[in-house]
Amino acid sequence: VSHQYLDYSGSFKLCKENAKLIPKQWRSQIVKLNQLEIFCKIIEVGSFSRAAEALHLSQPTLTEHVKSLENYLGSALLDRLGREIIPTRAGELLFTYAKKILNLKVEAEQKIHGLKGVLKGNLFLGASTIPGEYVLPPLIKVFRDKFPDIFIRLDIGDTRMVTEDILNNRIELGIVGEKLERTKIEYYKFVKDELILVVSPASSWAEKKSISLENLQEIPFVLREDGSGTRMVMKKTLKDRGFDISHLKVVSMLGSTTAVIQAVKSNVGCSILSRRAVLEELEKGILKYIPIEKIKILRNFYMIFRRGKTKSPLGETFFNFLLDKSKDDKLPS
Repeated sequence: VSHQYLDYSGSFKLCKENAKLIPKQWRSQIVKLNQLEIFCKIIEVGSFSRAAEALHLSQPTLTEHVKSLENYLGSALLDRLGREIIPTRAGELLFTYAKKILNLKVEAEQKIHGLKGVLKGNLFLGASTIPGEYVLPPLIKVFRDKFPDIFIRLDIGDTRMVTEDILNNRIELGIVGEKLERTKIEYYKFVKDELILVVSPASSWAEKKSISLENLQEIPFVLREDGSGTRMVMKKTLKDRGFDISHLKVVSMLGSTTAVIQAVKSNVGCSILSRRAVLEELEKGILKYIPIEKIKILRNFYMIFRRGKTKSPLGETFFNFLLDKSKDDKLPS
């Protein structure tokens, strides 16, 4: 074991002059980092085919590596339920420790690069729709201009999905639009946002200068899905004013902000959306903003990490970068 070293392709190699000292049957029982990476990717995407596509490997190659792990550990790691792949109990345990091992590998690489004054590596982020589509992309551009040797992957989902990805170690840092009751999550304030009522100029309500809560329930309404941070904040704010969203005249429920905007533009109904998301449509007159009387719906976006988990050098640097940039952010008006 003392003669092993680790290369960056994720495999353990043996120094040539000492390789013969280790019995041949032992050499096949060395777990390779790329095997752990393959195993984790299969669990994360729930499919051999999707994992093969993501890793640019063939499915038989993936199957061979998983079998090697199962033979080494003497336990089945994956159950195949039709097209769905789920981990066994042993697989869940291995996944937990494999992610820790792979995260340590990344941390070691980044710290070694840091000693040379270079920031390199991969950073996996998640964000809910509004920060993911309207806030982060230009900031990522600025960050990469400063550190061109990094790769950033940004997954976009609703607030609950991003939070679950943090808890399952699929991403290191997330940006969400609402706090959930999760004790294992740390929240840091990022930038502010405002939710506003918008309608199509073709709507019979478009000429209104404002609208009361009582009248709000008379307008056909397009709602985001349950789990959306926008919906959670809207629901909580209106409830605090004595209005339950169950009284809304919901004509459609859609799974993305883009879909809701398109529906409102087509005069399917009105909706309460992030001002950041509809800024261009408002400036061009494609949508119209109608104030809700005596109500202003404001919220914070939050950066989230898993509590107690050490940030990688790259994650720490990006976190501090976002904190610094948030000081200069101004809410669009």
